[in-house]
Amino acid sequence: MLAGVGDVFKALADPTRRTILDELAEREGQTLFELCARLATKHELALTRQAISQHLDVLEHAGLVRTRREGRYKFHDLRTAPLQTLTDRWLRPRHATEET
Repeated sequence: MLAGVGDVFKALADPTRRTILDELAEREGQTLFELCARLATKHELALTRQAISQHLDVLEHAGLVRTRREGRYKFHDLRTAPLQTLTDRWLRPRHATEET
């Protein structure tokens, strides 16, 4: 799925979604249950599983999270490619002009 730049910015605008990305950056391959537990204990975020699942859907739609199924479990992994696309958009032209 190819997400638009607006989808990435929308996903990053929410502090809870950024916290979810922080957790996935620290430890990839987490299930919804694991994410809920870590968000509650480490960040004191008392969110329902449904709320976190909805946040994961937004992150997946933006291309920032990849979900894979193994048996009855779904694992969530961080994807940084959309972030690289954003930084390339503005940093590459600047670096090109600095080198000349």
